[in-house]
Amino acid sequence: QEQLLESGGELVQPGGSLRLSCAASGFTWNYYAMTWFRQAPGKEREGVACFSVSDAMTYYASSVKGRFTVSRDSSKNIVYLQMDNLQVEDTGVYYCATGFGFWATDWANPQRYSFWGQGTQVTVSS
Repeated sequence: QEQLLESGGELVQPGGSLRLSCAASGFTWNYYAMTWFRQAPGKEREGVACFSVSDAMTYYASSVKGRFTVSRDSSKNIVYLQMDNLQVEDTGVYYCATGFGFWATDWANPQRYSFWGQGTQVTVSS
């Protein structure tokens, strides 16, 4: 059974850094991409960063470009989200997600994804 498990979320001060991990297990098929989403209280879930497995292309929301980096360790089947210069508005629950296809022009649409982790809380506060 396919499972995604996020970890690494915690309380951090503005300007600080965190690295989130998403460990994939039970996949008997090759997923095309792994995407990080986040959801703040009272807001819709938004796509943050995406790693395309087939060509190692990366995609970012404009709000995090230059501060966040998504990468993958294929040997461990883990996708990372390195988050630097964190801001208060980065606070939220972070999820990783994947699905049966990949749409480069629609990577941030949560409806494209079938498998989700349980999320990890990131709180940026002084």
